[in-house]
Order: sequence, then structure tokens, then C-alpha cells
Amino acid sequence: MHHLGQTRSALEHDHLLQTPDTFVRAPLPGMTKATAIVHIGPARGARFTQYTAEFEAGGTLAPCAAQRFLYVLDGEIAVSGRRLAAGGYAYLPGGDASSVGAPAAARVAVIEKTRVELAGVPTPAMLIGDESSAAPVALNGDDGLEVRSLLPGEPAFDFAVNVMTYQPGACLPMVEIHVMEHGLLMLAGGGVYRLSDKWYPVAAGDFIWMAPHCPQWFGALGKTPARYLIYKDWNRHPLDLIP
Repeated sequence: MHHLGQTRSALEHDHLLQTPDTFVRAPLPGMTKATAIVHIGPARGARFTQYTAEFEAGGTLAPCAAQRFLYVLDGEIAVSGRRLAAGGYAYLPGGDASSVGAPAAARVAVIEKTRVELAGVPTPAMLIGDESSAAPVALNGDDGLEVRSLLPGEPAFDFAVNVMTYQPGACLPMVEIHVMEHGLLMLAGGGVYRLSDKWYPVAAGDFIWMAPHCPQWFGALGKTPARYLIYKDWNRHPLDLIP
């Protein structure tokens, strides 16, 4: 159905809100029986790429020269023979030749980033896990807002990926302004996001990119918890993050 040019999507110099009604699908090189919704990448000034891969039965991804993080949204995938269902995830170091495929239809959030090396710190090995096994931590002691860290916080990893869950009415305790860049995919529920000086209603399926120093705040609305998957660069000096 056409809505006469109306959409919640918005693009500003320091943020992007991309809603499902504006998603464009196209295969990326190396994909077979799969297509991608590219949310953000270097063309917009981001230091990482994030997309949703939609697999048909038998679909595959080719290996990637950069680091790759996979989070299963729906269905099931196999990473070098290890099955991952919804909530499962995998970290693959740059140049890893592990096969990634889907035995049936599946959707996967994919984050790819060139690693920022740190002297004396080796590249981490492949890691496979499940969100349910990550211990929830109350943010600043607020039981209404929990964080699950999907990657170790050790210096070998130059980015973090977390799942944040807000109970209805919960919100961030402050407007954050910081040097870290974010990619955020709404998994469930909804609420209101402040980005820079704009206020946006957001819902499951939406994607948000936040540039460094973009003012940001979120409050959950509705009767069910709001959940999102969020990326940030991490464990590196700001001088090492200059594009």
C-alpha cells in the first residue's frame, strides 16, 4: 500500500532511522540464494557495515576479509557445521574461511568491520554462543533495564555487541553523548528514541545508526518489553578510529 510519500525513516548528518517500509533488497557479491538489506556502511561515513541477510533454503555467504558478527533473527544457520537457532551468534575473525549457510529460510543480522590492531594483542579466534547464555546485568542497578554482552570485553575485541532489554516505562538514565559509533536493530517492542535534536517513535524491525557524539536517549513504551541489538566500537584509542 502506498502512503503518498510518508515514512518514519529519516536521515540526518549524525544519525539514520531506517524503517522496514523503506528497505531495499539486493544480493551482495558471494551470496547464493540470499539477499541483503544494507542498513549502513562506509558510503555514509560509518566505520563498519551492517546488513540483514535473508536466506532461502540452501543459501550461503562467502567468507569475508573483515571481521564478521552474525546474530540469528529467525530460522537457523550453520557456521562450519555448527547449528545456530534464533538468538545464536558467531564471531568470525577477518579472513576466516568458515562456511555460513542456511538449511531453510532464515534471517541474520550481519556486522562487518576491519579490525583495528593493538600492539601485542593477538586476533581473537572464532567464537560461537547464544544470547540466552549471556548473563543479564542491570544497567546502573536499574532492574528494568538489562544488558547482555555477546562478546568478551577483553582488548582483543575492538567492538562490542549487546542485547538491551527495557521493561515498559524503563529508559536510559541520561542523554548520552560519546565518541562511540552505534548500529542498532530493534528486535521487539518499541518506544521513543531521541537522536540529536529529533524525537522518533521506533518499533521492532527498525534500524538506527548513530555517528560519534550524536546525542541519544531511549524510553520504552507499550505493554511488552523493548529489545534491541546494539553495536559499538570499543577498546581502542580515539586516535586509532580516525577514518
